[in-house]
Amino acid sequence: MKRMLIADDDAGMRAALEARFGRRGWQVDLAVNGEDALGKFRRIRHALVISDVRMPGRDGFELMREVQASSPRTAVILLTAYGCVPDAVEAIRNGACDYLVKPVCFEKLELAVEQVLARARQDHRETEALVGHSAAWQRALAQAQQAAATDADVLIEAESGTGKELVARMIHRLSRRSSGPFVALNCTAFPEALLESELFGHTRGAFTGAVGTRPGKFEAASGGTMLLDEVGEMPLSLQPKLLRALQEREFDRLGSNQTVRVDIRVIATTNRPLEAGVREERFRADLYYRLNVIPLTLPPLRERPEDIAELAEHFARLYAPAGKSVTFSAEVLSQLQQQRWPGNVRELGNFVRRAVALSGGSEIGMEAFEYGKVPPASARLGAEWKPGLSLGEMERRLFAMTLDATGGNRARAAELLGVSLRTVRNKIREYGLPPRSNYVHD
Repeated sequence: MKRMLIADDDAGMRAALEARFGRRGWQVDLAVNGEDALGKFRRIRHALVISDVRMPGRDGFELMREVQASSPRTAVILLTAYGCVPDAVEAIRNGACDYLVKPVCFEKLELAVEQVLARARQDHRETEALVGHSAAWQRALAQAQQAAATDADVLIEAESGTGKELVARMIHRLSRRSSGPFVALNCTAFPEALLESELFGHTRGAFTGAVGTRPGKFEAASGGTMLLDEVGEMPLSLQPKLLRALQEREFDRLGSNQTVRVDIRVIATTNRPLEAGVREERFRADLYYRLNVIPLTLPPLRERPEDIAELAEHFARLYAPAGKSVTFSAEVLSQLQQQRWPGNVRELGNFVRRAVALSGGSEIGMEAFEYGKVPPASARLGAEWKPGLSLGEMERRLFAMTLDATGGNRARAAELLGVSLRTVRNKIREYGLPPRSNYVHD
């Protein structure tokens, strides 16, 4: 049962909150002031603390600081009858998950509880996914933490599947913008004609189908962090407008001459070095230097083999059925560490998920390496590659075979084929290959 602690010197408020949350499945502990609450919290680590700010002796701010010092994962919501701005600012700045003014609307309080617990779960999942104690990985995380302490733009260059978005979210969570939005946009996910609208928004009539005004991702991210995923795939035609938006923190919506100003921090990611794109004239040099204020690189899994067992065990816990513990035989763990993992952590996660689903037992053995094994392309296609095939059909088969061989990893397929990620996406659509939801692209 979920357990919360309510601290308030008003007996009526304590009783009302206890009844309200008790009916919703919470086990509620009550405290008459901050000192009483802290004593009870030290005996039982509650998932949530709801506290009045103004109480005799130890106030809500002091209680919050003590709770967070001993249990950072506990969510704290503060209540006060004194709804002044300085109190609200201090509460949020010092780590309160939310701040409500009395008289409290119980529906709003319940919604706040749901939201802060959802954020806490998400933060926990992200923190858990950043596992690994290798020197290379810890060095990368330390650099990310240093970047979070600034407000400068960040460029993360790393192979697909190494955790670029997780690290970007960590930077946001540790930054002064953590209370603001985190908005992600994959630059390969939209055709060129729609990408500008997704970024900057549009007004009614800006193009066919624009039936109303719609803000873009940059506006949605104002006050927080904007993630430009796979920015190296952005069309050259859009790069000057992106450069201006980054330099000036302002832009015009499509179809409008009215300038929109935003307060954002930009984190960009790419699975291929942007310097190569600059040399090949696929990426503007000035945009590259504007993005590359703080450069970060993440090590591929083959450079941190000592983390593989820990990651595999993490994924086993994540994907195991409720109430079931799944482990690996020593032989499997040894074999996992010898694999190359071209798809990096994502490939390892997919392997473990498949093994957990198909193992049927509490221990995963060597048979896990047989699940989903793909026959060599020559065995599957040998007789079909013969004179008379059209170039288009040969290309279709080549793309299908490469996606199959990479486990559906579109970025890895693009690398093997020597084409852009956008080309792979277009070919999937052109040849009617399985829908993109089947294919990993990051």
